[in-house]
Amino acid sequence: MEQKTLSLVLKIVLAGLGAAGAVVYFWLLPMFGGDFAASNPGYEACFRPWLFFLWMTAVPCYAALFFGWSIAVEIGRDNSFSNKNAKSLRAIAVLAAVDAVFFFLGNILFLLLDMSHPGVLLLSCFIVFGGVAIAVVAACLSHLVYKAAKMREENDLTI
Repeated sequence: MEQKTLSLVLKIVLAGLGAAGAVVYFWLLPMFGGDFAASNPGYEACFRPWLFFLWMTAVPCYAALFFGWSIAVEIGRDNSFSNKNAKSLRAIAVLAAVDAVFFFLGNILFLLLDMSHPGVLLLSCFIVFGGVAIAVVAACLSHLVYKAAKMREENDLTI
């Protein structure tokens, strides 16, 4: 696949992820959360704090999409193995790890404040695992891209 085509496909995927995230965060969560709060009067007071907390988890996700877009632009410029892409992948790894920790600690806090259920904490562990997995994969890719960029620089200096 040509670099420009690969870049375009990556940008379409990132735009789709951004749109899907917006639907989940700003339509589905408020709708289902509101329905849940209405049908369970004991949890009505928990709806707004939970919604705000979940919206806060979207911030690192959208920041990661920004760095992903930056990587797609560099790929389109035929600059896949660059220090800039390595740094962007590292930033994605940090954002994913921070978001996973924030999400886990937030779930524990809500449980301690009696605004959640142990089952919710248990289910959230799967989401946390996904965030940690993304962080590890992005960190590994960052390292590999950095090494490739270094090799490319050395080859460019060779006559």
